[in-house]
Amino acid sequence: MSDETSIREIARKYFDALYNGEADLFAEIFHPAAMLYCFADPTPIVMGVADYLAVVRGRASPASRQDRREDEILSVEVPTPTTAHLRLREIFLPKRFTDELTLAKTAEGWKIVSKVWHYTLIENR
Repeated sequence: MSDETSIREIARKYFDALYNGEADLFAEIFHPAAMLYCFADPTPIVMGVADYLAVVRGRASPASRQDRREDEILSVEVPTPTTAHLRLREIFLPKRFTDELTLAKTAEGWKIVSKVWHYTLIENR
């Protein structure tokens, strides 16, 4: 499987994990030392992946609320043999997110090592 195909598979798993609220699937695709950041609000969010998995486990998933699903890969870049970048867009009502994911090729394969996101509110739910 090519690197780009593997990275696109990570994106698919990411979208599935988000929509279905699958913390274990997120744990599979994130590196254990990954960090997550959001600066869209006055108080920035900075957290490790363990804290993010706890958030996922504690909230209702879009699937459980029967929300519509909209997700897309905006770009895939593989600039070196061990680094890659995914730009994704999805909704988690009432917000539309743009996620910037940095990946590293580890002994276990490609893993997300950082996530930076921004969101806008969706007017019409």
